[in-house]
Amino acid sequence: MSRVFNFSAGPSALPLEVLEIIRNDIPDWLGTGMSVMEVSHRSKEFVELAARAEANVRDLLGIPDNYSVLFPQGGATLQMAMVPLNLTGPNDSADYVVTGSWGKKAAGEAKKFCNASVIADAADKNFTYIPEESTWNRSDNAAFLHYTPNETIAGVEFHFIPGGDVPLVADMSSTILSRPIDVSRFGVIYAGAQKNIAPAGITLVIVRNDLLEKARPNNAHLMTWKSYAESDSMTNTPPTFAWYVADLVFQYLKNRGGLTAIGEVNRRKASKLYTAIDASDFYSNPVRKDCRSWMNVPFILADSSLDAKFLQESKDAGLTNLKGHRSVGGMRASIYNAVSEEAVDALIGFMADFEKTNG
Repeated sequence: MSRVFNFSAGPSALPLEVLEIIRNDIPDWLGTGMSVMEVSHRSKEFVELAARAEANVRDLLGIPDNYSVLFPQGGATLQMAMVPLNLTGPNDSADYVVTGSWGKKAAGEAKKFCNASVIADAADKNFTYIPEESTWNRSDNAAFLHYTPNETIAGVEFHFIPGGDVPLVADMSSTILSRPIDVSRFGVIYAGAQKNIAPAGITLVIVRNDLLEKARPNNAHLMTWKSYAESDSMTNTPPTFAWYVADLVFQYLKNRGGLTAIGEVNRRKASKLYTAIDASDFYSNPVRKDCRSWMNVPFILADSSLDAKFLQESKDAGLTNLKGHRSVGGMRASIYNAVSEEAVDALIGFMADFEKTNG
């Protein structure tokens, strides 16, 4: 078997240990004579899986009892609409901090459903920094404040949790489960699965229970968080395979020491890669140092005419999916939980060799 080092931003790498369990389970899951993709979501086996997955993610993240854990479909993009539909009326206000493409998209979606205001916008410096919190032009009557703790494309990350008296809503798609977080500081956390959780198709949503009562009365059933909370996320047939993989990943993370241990590895991986970039005149990272992402590391070659050569030779060396997002170009290494320290070391070694040959 030949495995590459996969630096994709999503769908992203899954732990090999988890993939091997999946491979063994596919023909006959738990002695059912069927794969998990074929069993009923109402079966005893799958209901137990769903309950275990919730219990384990609650344990990993320290989720308080007054929060509901939901597993809807639609990814983070659908939640960009569900947030205003579940927290505001048509004439209510909401505040958005935009530090990258996904925050911008979330604000644009919210403007369809409520009076959403962008109270801070880092577009003036090409999304390479986070505006000081003291400069945010907060609304007096906002129903919530939304931000994106880690911007996957730009590689900009908040290393603080914003303050304030209104519920805090966070799109944690590319940072969830990468380190401990204080869930009690948030009203709502949502995350697409395809970075640190599972294959695309399922979403993790954590909602403080009092906020479940704020949904618009004319919401579609599948657009209402409370319907998922009341049905154990089985309002309709859920994406059973993605849920099954999420359950395996949660168990894997617990077996590796939980999020404190995982976070230390992630901190070390990011530090190594940024140190290598900063020590070179051949590579550079455009993000202000205090806002750099642990999960998504963009970098630029001094001579962009070498980009194609870098990508081809890195691929030949077993280092894949290093091309930057089409909107910004350059390179990007996404180093999520399943990307090993060995993979980061291999990338750093390749970068050094490529610089010697082409610098």
